[in-house]
Amino acid sequence: MTEMVRDNPALARFELGDGDALAVAHYRIADGAMIFTHTEVPRRLRGRGIATRLIAGALDSARARGLRIVPLCSFVVDYLERHPEADDRAD
Repeated sequence: MTEMVRDNPALARFELGDGDALAVAHYRIADGAMIFTHTEVPRRLRGRGIATRLIAGALDSARARGLRIVPLCSFVVDYLERHPEADDRAD
């Protein structure tokens, strides 16, 4: 897979696809923070590291915008625990 993580602000989500399947990370922005609410990966894409790439790209985008992170999604919480260098959580 060579596709890049892309932000779809009209749908308030980051996307990463492979063919006709699309993994998404939903968010909202409030008070200088990007609030991650849900990550969804189609069954046929699971186990390939796509969700990890998706969240890494989403966090990079939030950081580039100067936004802190509020992880309400359990996958994002787990990602931040495994990658503390990426942890820009709001206090």
